Amino acid sequence: MDELLEYDGLIYSIISKYKRYDREDLYQVAMIGLIDALKHYKSEYNTKFSSFAYYYIVGEVNKYIRENSCIKVSKSLVELKKKVLKAREVMSQKLGRVPTNLEISLYLEVDENLIDEALISTDEVASLEDSYLDPMSYDNTSAEVLDLKNELDKLNEKDKKLIYARYFEELTQSEASNVLGISQVQVSRNEAKILNKLKTRL
Repeated sequence: MDELLEYDGLIYSIISKYKRYDREDLYQVAMIGLIDALKHYKSEYNTKFSSFAYYYIVGEVNKYIRENSCIKVSKSLVELKKKVLKAREVMSQKLGRVPTNLEISLYLEVDENLIDEALISTDEVASLEDSYLDPMSYDNTSAEVLDLKNELDKLNEKDKKLIYARYFEELTQSEASNVLGISQVQVSRNEAKILNKLKTRL
């Protein structure tokens, strides 16, 4: 237990970013991630334990946040926002000003309230903490980013961990293989499969 308490500073530095959630709950969740990291870490890994543990702690915290998020964005609202943004761009060029939501609703022949809902709900998702996949921030509220977020949500936990390690932690394939406990060849092969899967869905 004393060994775990040595990493309190690491835990608090991570959970301090999540202002909207109960600090004690996040601490308990982060501790689960730390214990999990301790179980999987091997001294022969060419990675500091704190770096190794960070990955597991953030993973557990973000899993908790995803599961407790009350905001869900439907695919139809994401698609509608795409159309709204495109219509806004086209109409701005024609009108010489930014059109109102009412004007956009008439242009698209869609109820104005539905347009408001699409814009508000997607903006709320973008404002949830830095992002559910910290440290990368989804302050970009474009439909393309939301589409990517939704597709990442659909990946299984093993694939999410690999993508997180490679693209959010920016680990090399060798470092990722140490963290994930698989060979570098497996990292390379699995990464290629996941990226191809995402490309076909987007």
